[in-house]
Amino acid sequence: MRNHSAITMFIIMGLTNDPQLEILVFIFLFITYMISVIGNLTIISLILVDSHLKTAMYLFLQNFSFLEISFTTACVPTYLYMISSGDKTITIKACFSQIFFIVLFGATEFFLLAVMSYDRYVAICKPLHYVTIMNNRVCWNLILSCWVSGLLIIFPPLGLSLYLEFCDSDIDHFFCDASPILKNSCSDTWFIEQLVIVCAVLTFIMTLVCIVLSYIYIIRTILRLPSAQQKKKAFSTCSSHMIVVSVTYGSCIFMYIKPSAKDEVAINKAVSLLTTSVAPLLNPFIYTLRNTQVRRSFHDILKIMLPHNKHVDLNKIVILVQLTLTLVFVAPVATGETEERSSPFQVGRWQF
Repeated sequence: MRNHSAITMFIIMGLTNDPQLEILVFIFLFITYMISVIGNLTIISLILVDSHLKTAMYLFLQNFSFLEISFTTACVPTYLYMISSGDKTITIKACFSQIFFIVLFGATEFFLLAVMSYDRYVAICKPLHYVTIMNNRVCWNLILSCWVSGLLIIFPPLGLSLYLEFCDSDIDHFFCDASPILKNSCSDTWFIEQLVIVCAVLTFIMTLVCIVLSYIYIIRTILRLPSAQQKKKAFSTCSSHMIVVSVTYGSCIFMYIKPSAKDEVAINKAVSLLTTSVAPLLNPFIYTLRNTQVRRSFHDILKIMLPHNKHVDLNKIVILVQLTLTLVFVAPVATGETEERSSPFQVGRWQF
């Protein structure tokens, strides 16, 4: 009989075993991580300093940017350290801590996206009562509810997982994930796997239903507007949120609502890489470049920071950002290697 207590460390297998390719992965992850943190911190700072961005929509956006920073920080820096140091071991406690924060921030994002869709519903369907309904107290209560919901989702399965015994130490991913940890366990994990599935499906279905219902009422209200200009303005109000929701839920449907086969590991790692590093990078640009008020605030801040150049050309800055993003994404594509994402909600043969 094997000595289960011998396993005190896990080994993160990472995205590749090729040292040269690891250098490209390191550069890619480092650049995307820095840009995503800077971009989301810029949104947080703009909303803090600009009095015109004190409405409920921007308060939710500020918290969403904080979650994006937190989510990518829970995944990427640890792997960057492993690549640079060559030490790919992680203690069991540290691994469970990483899972806790990844699932907490990820689940909270889903609930916050649902709350943001409700905010758009009130803004378009009940504009005269928007300030009254979405007052500061209600907004903070909704944000707090998102965090509490995220905690309630993670505590039951994670609490039971702390008592597992392990026979294997290899984690075939670039961060700690539920699926490989459960596979490494010598204990009976059937109940934990079912609990993870229930929590994941409840989070996904509940938030998606709220978003779909909100947009059904929003679209119905927009179609009743008399002028095309009013319809265009109403749609533009929701466009950024709709893009982020489509990317988030689309990737989840692609990754989780399907069987998990061994030959699909590389593809799932690639999607995981995009979700943990590229999505947090793109979201601030989606909200900033498509939002006139945020762009105006950004323009005003730039004029204050660059007093000798009063006529700051924001279009040139946008072109520079697009060029930077293109350069960032060309290198990984040129390598021709596809990698995988495995979710905190992946268990057994199925991913959710």
